[in-house]
Amino acid sequence: MRYANLPSLPCMADSLQLAVAEGVMSQRSIADLIASGRRIVGHFKHSLLAYSRLQSIQKQLGQPIKRLQQDVPTRWKSTVYMLQSLLEQKRALCAYGADYDLPSMFTGSQWKLVENMISLLVPFEELTQQISSSTASAADVIPSIRALTRLLEKTAETDHGVKTLKATLLEAVQKRFRDIESERLYSIATILDPRHKDRYFPHALKPQIRGLLSDVLATGLEQQDGEASLAESGTEPPEKVPRTGSLHAMYAELLDGDREHGGSDISSSVSLQLNLYLSEPVIPQSGQPLVFWQNNKSRFPALAQAARTYLCAPCTSVDSERLFSTAGNIIDEKRNKLSAKNAEMLIFIKKNLPLMLKK
Repeated sequence: MRYANLPSLPCMADSLQLAVAEGVMSQRSIADLIASGRRIVGHFKHSLLAYSRLQSIQKQLGQPIKRLQQDVPTRWKSTVYMLQSLLEQKRALCAYGADYDLPSMFTGSQWKLVENMISLLVPFEELTQQISSSTASAADVIPSIRALTRLLEKTAETDHGVKTLKATLLEAVQKRFRDIESERLYSIATILDPRHKDRYFPHALKPQIRGLLSDVLATGLEQQDGEASLAESGTEPPEKVPRTGSLHAMYAELLDGDREHGGSDISSSVSLQLNLYLSEPVIPQSGQPLVFWQNNKSRFPALAQAARTYLCAPCTSVDSERLFSTAGNIIDEKRNKLSAKNAEMLIFIKKNLPLMLKK
């Protein structure tokens, strides 16, 4: 993309991954806690006898039979899931530790630290799930980061023991997403999303964002007007340029002046659409922006056209990676004779059939 001089955006999920990894490793007590959790889970993963004993204890305590989840060091979400599974089995693990040997065990303060750490990281996990969906777009980045930053800035009862982690996470998020509002694609996509509009921008920045969108809309209308004029002209030869200072030149100047006046009409039309759109309340967060624009394209034709352009940009590379995984599941060792055409058709059906069934 960079070599082709095409606009591109970083993967938001990767940026969050780096921010969380940076925050988790900043506090020694957190790193030691995670290491202890890995040793506990590893003990049951590598010993069938230990796991069967844990199952017996779970049955005696009336708890559901669940395996402890092992985390992957390069994926912080798996660390959250591991800590959650340990916390769910706290009673069973304490009972097991009273009768049998464990390579490591949490103290009372460490169990409390696990709870607080999960409370702090769960919003990151929820946000990652949200932006990794197939319907997430670049319009979700600015509102998500504003909400996440605001959450990290608030003081909560669960901050005990994780204040350093929370402060580092806030600093990491602000550092990695400090320029998102100056990114043209993010800003225009956000204001064109009827769930967000300009509500998540600072008041001082709103006029600038509105002006940016107005320029985009005016440019789009001028291009459409130019294309329509070109189509109407057909194959007629181009008009000769009149000699400077001639009567025909005056006609041309008058026509140019009229075109400039017509441009103000375009600008006025865009302003009316934009002001009306922004004056209306936002739709619920569970709403579908593209459905909104499909239903309101007659009211806001210029905005609807721009929305089709800017709301199609994803904010992560997750869906692209899923597509590669789908191809890997279809073409495997036992199914390696598929032609390229058939493989492409199967992948297309796999990815698009659910969308067709929703209609």
